[in-house]
Amino acid sequence: MQQKLRHFVALAVCAAIANPMLIAERAREPAAEPATPNLNNPARATTALNPDQRIVHLLSRFTFGPTPAEIANARRLGVDRWFDEQLHPERIADSQLEARLADFLALRLPVAQLMERFPSGAAIRQTADGRRAIPSDPELAAIYTRHIHLYEEKQEKKAEAKAIPPAAEMASNNKKTTDSGAAQMDTTEAMASGAANPVRTRSANADPAGKAVLAVLALSPADRVDRILAMQPAEYEPFHASLNAAQKTRLVEDMTPAQRELLLDFDHPTRAVIQELQAQRLLRDIYSSRQLQEVMTSLWLNHFNVYLHKNDEEPYYLVSYERDVIRPRALGNFEDLLIATAESPAMLLYLDNSGSTGPDSKAVEKKKQRAAALGKPTKNSAPGLNENYARELMELHTLGVNGGYTQKDVTEVAKVFTGWTVDKPGQGGGFKFDESRHEPGKKLVLGHKIKENGQKEGLQLLHMLANSSATAHFISQELAVAFVNDAPPPALVNRMAKSFLASHGDIPTVLRTMLHSPEFWSPETYQAKVKTPLEYVVSAARASSAEISNTQPLVNALNQMGMPLYACVPPTGYPSKAEEWVSTGALVTRMNFALSLATNHNGGVKTDWTPPDLPDITSDLSEQALEARLIPAGVSAQTRTAVLNQAATQTQATVPARQLSAVANPPNAAQTSARNAQLAGLLLGSPEFQRR
Repeated sequence: MQQKLRHFVALAVCAAIANPMLIAERAREPAAEPATPNLNNPARATTALNPDQRIVHLLSRFTFGPTPAEIANARRLGVDRWFDEQLHPERIADSQLEARLADFLALRLPVAQLMERFPSGAAIRQTADGRRAIPSDPELAAIYTRHIHLYEEKQEKKAEAKAIPPAAEMASNNKKTTDSGAAQMDTTEAMASGAANPVRTRSANADPAGKAVLAVLALSPADRVDRILAMQPAEYEPFHASLNAAQKTRLVEDMTPAQRELLLDFDHPTRAVIQELQAQRLLRDIYSSRQLQEVMTSLWLNHFNVYLHKNDEEPYYLVSYERDVIRPRALGNFEDLLIATAESPAMLLYLDNSGSTGPDSKAVEKKKQRAAALGKPTKNSAPGLNENYARELMELHTLGVNGGYTQKDVTEVAKVFTGWTVDKPGQGGGFKFDESRHEPGKKLVLGHKIKENGQKEGLQLLHMLANSSATAHFISQELAVAFVNDAPPPALVNRMAKSFLASHGDIPTVLRTMLHSPEFWSPETYQAKVKTPLEYVVSAARASSAEISNTQPLVNALNQMGMPLYACVPPTGYPSKAEEWVSTGALVTRMNFALSLATNHNGGVKTDWTPPDLPDITSDLSEQALEARLIPAGVSAQTRTAVLNQAATQTQATVPARQLSAVANPPNAAQTSARNAQLAGLLLGSPEFQRR
């Protein structure tokens, strides 16, 4: 029943979101100015946004969602001062976020140390094959030994599978099927006769893994870690599988961050790195006081997209890519950012430039000579020229698809970047220019001659692209789509592009031009952008004042909504326009998430709907207080009525009578709390909350 109701609500939300004029029309309706600032009412304006709407609009675009505290801060500072402060994140204290990030020790390490500490699949294979030594540190040795054993066991099974003749394999499968059928028949007969299930009897009488769990939980944290690290795979796998949710929490709750990290490493090293990377990203977006820096970091990570699962090394290089390349330059100069991404091992590996070799390079010539001396054919003896990065550099990073380049330009750019590679990527090495693989001779790109000059050719080309008028327009268009609307006015984009060129790509200057343009503040732009899944999940957590001890439910929600973190396969990155995210199925998923978040059905994500600012009564006042907290832009009368009606229906269905009688508070306290949660969930799923 509830699923049908959610589906019905999602249809209504979809219809409302699909009509981009709905909120704009409400914003143009005339209304008397309130005597005091009031963010509780739906957005209303005549020819311009009123001061409260300007604050909400500012925070809706340049943060991951307005909160009461941020609204108060922006009111105190004013629009321009708030924005200028955000342009200098180094001046903003962020101690609360830093305390939350203190647990993620791995993310502070250089890539080489990170790879050694959390061995990748490639590192384990190399160690198993004798090409790398097992670390002398006893804890690391235990991790390597465990995963080498798992790797060798997997290889043995593959070898056995290949060694079994087809006829023997078929006979073996038939025997397994017969044995399975006989076992099933024995079990069915036993159950029919009233006898206990033999499997269940064994589990009840003897559960070694369960006993091991209880024994480990009784130890001190340090002894707990030592005991687990000493487990062989045959012991650890059933032990880990038998842990229930409460026991998993108990296992690590009193451990230090280093001890918890060690257990994650022991279980699955690469997954441990990915989980920390994803967790810190969400915590930054949700809790950081440097909101503009995080919004711009997200934008540039998407613009210069790198796929997490491209190869074994990419998760490790992505840590440095975000930490050392993108975030420090998110509010800097575009050319500096472009060069840093071009030299980043994460980008070089993702778009395959690390293997690109000039056809007339010294390396190819040497291979040809060696092959000739051995009497071997020279065909395919070298990696060859790879054009992936060259194409995406112009199409996605700078000029845009209509930037005026040709396929000949792509080939020439690829030649320019031959030799831009990664030093020992399996060991976490950094950028390296390999002169022997660089294509000699001059190149001609977009009508400009680039003389032979080794690595400097690439720097010259990046400078030319960064200062191109096509790049200025392409980047300005992208920023305007992100912060204004899906079809920004050409005059605004042209004004921003002019600022881009005049400032030589200074990102804050371009953003200020946009902020000070009348198009940014027009009623048509107010609440005109539909949130991407990331913006939706993060803004819901921020609006809910969620206390997050485990980000995995939020990561899972993004996976379900089609926007997994760092996992966009094509270099285009995720789309930011509404048409890509608005569908009935997608909005049902959002509604389910909103209700789960509000009703505390996500382990490790806690919300509280009975603080002093929410009336503890069952009246419409509760909805109005929640509305003001969650959607300061306001909601329509239709949304309010629908939320109240739906909340009444769902609360009646989800709060059993025994729960009401079991609490020590007045009889209606549990029902009031549940109703507030349902109201909050429905408001978070409303058309107005889907927009920013």
